[in-house]
Amino acid sequence: MRYILTGIAATAAMATAAQAQQEITIAHTVAEDSHYGIGAEVFIETLEELSDGAFTGSHSPAGALGGERDLIEGLQIGSVDVVITSTGPLGNFVPETYALDLPFLFRDYDHARGVLDGEIGQELLDKMEEYDLVGLAWSENGFRHVTNSQAPIETPADLEGLSLRTMENEMHMEAFNQFGANPTPMAFPEVFSALQQGVIDGQENPITVITASNFSEVQGHLTLTGHVYSPAVILASPFLMDGLSDEERGWFHEAAAASAEATRNEVTRLEEEGIAQLEEEGMQVVTDIDLDAFAEIAEGAYDVYADEHGSEMIERIQNFE
Repeated sequence: MRYILTGIAATAAMATAAQAQQEITIAHTVAEDSHYGIGAEVFIETLEELSDGAFTGSHSPAGALGGERDLIEGLQIGSVDVVITSTGPLGNFVPETYALDLPFLFRDYDHARGVLDGEIGQELLDKMEEYDLVGLAWSENGFRHVTNSQAPIETPADLEGLSLRTMENEMHMEAFNQFGANPTPMAFPEVFSALQQGVIDGQENPITVITASNFSEVQGHLTLTGHVYSPAVILASPFLMDGLSDEERGWFHEAAAASAEATRNEVTRLEEEGIAQLEEEGMQVVTDIDLDAFAEIAEGAYDVYADEHGSEMIERIQNFE
């Protein structure tokens, strides 16, 4: 009889463990094998390992659950668990983060990563709680560059009249207005077909996104402007996080940190190899660019931010060593 009871108890324990297991969905808008996809898989693996299987994960890439704005809204209402997103639409929810999208603000990758991994980055992550979001970690897209189907771009004048997809971000839109382009906000899952059909002439994104999205199939020219450093951020829903213990919350933060590291490593690799890949795929790459002219014109976007939010955050970022 003792053996029968032991068997029943073991079965009950297994059933309880299965019931306690919680599946987390992590979503983003780019391809499954992109830098985001690598980060998402590392997040899931790390979370499963830290929780000893109490949490499992599923990966929803390529805009399957909507564009980035949709995903952020999903976090706020609890329909999405975890999201990796660019900061492009984030300013519409957390206005303080608009500062990160100012053109020519970050000097290089060391500067950008240092700011986001330090006091300033943590302040901004903490700020997100005021807007019904939980900031877990800063991840990365990389420095953004311009592609188009019409002609090489070497100066701001070459952008005159071009219809260029931008994110729904007032800093980005203001900068391209200043350059003379026609900025056209559009959800990312719609961009490839819009380029293919000639609805827009071009777009701007980091090398990581340009390669993962196969934009070389519909864009002939790449200009390495590096006009904006594009962070990514790993966000969680407060509906999810509020139901966790302190230890469980710690697992999510650790998983996000591991995800961010893996994503940054992939960004570094693609920055070194992706341009050559795009040239092999037929893109003409322009490196002789009047960046001083771009930077001077882009100062108008700084005024837009400072008028609404002040200049303190800008100065802190610029003065970071």
